Amino acid sequence: MSLTNGAEAYAAAVWERHCPDEELPPLWVQRQLHDREIRVRKDEFELVTFGEAEPYELRSPGWLALTAGQLEQLVGGPVAEDRGSGYVPREPLPEPETRFEVMAVRQLARPRPFRARGCMPAGTSWWRRWWRQAVPTRQVHDCCWYHRGDWHTVNRMAIAILAEGTEAGVAADDMADFADERAMKAGADEWQQEALYSLFSLGVAIMPCEGGGYVNGQHRSQAMLDAGVRHTVVVRDVWPEGS
Repeated sequence: MSLTNGAEAYAAAVWERHCPDEELPPLWVQRQLHDREIRVRKDEFELVTFGEAEPYELRSPGWLALTAGQLEQLVGGPVAEDRGSGYVPREPLPEPETRFEVMAVRQLARPRPFRARGCMPAGTSWWRRWWRQAVPTRQVHDCCWYHRGDWHTVNRMAIAILAEGTEAGVAADDMADFADERAMKAGADEWQQEALYSLFSLGVAIMPCEGGGYVNGQHRSQAMLDAGVRHTVVVRDVWPEGS
């Protein structure tokens, strides 16, 4: 589980393990560092606030970007921007080959309620998937960013860009910038550019898990299922045989 998706669980575990007698949870500041050169739009320090807190249970997280000066003032001293001197790296693992591919949206795992219960009340049932595939809609909703735009247009662009990138031999690490450039040339609006970038950014691309579930992309998948989108772009790590 990523640092962002698991913010509540990680902060609650630190609270219970390291300061169980404190009435309030610890101040939670995070920054995601990647071992591989993964391009993400956000790599700054973030203060994570929690709207609901009970002993060792946190909910409703929010993120606020912090500058180095703000962070230093907040904690009362300078903060290392790397993992620090106490970090012990793990033994290197075989590197997988990262591949983008087109996948039928109906084959994605069933999304489960996650934070935004207003627009993800109980996942998407099989009959609702069938109906939306038969009768797609372009209606948008203002409940969240994910439901606010046209995923039909974005995925049509994404599939065309993936085909173009594959033919041109663009590496997976470079597909986000490649897609961004093509989107701007095509006159995509701001929401479409951001949504398209999210499909090709290795840090947040939709990654189905073996056996069902998601590493990233659950809410985007929900929005696509609700709209009746038929195909999207996902990313997979293909591991060397025997690893």
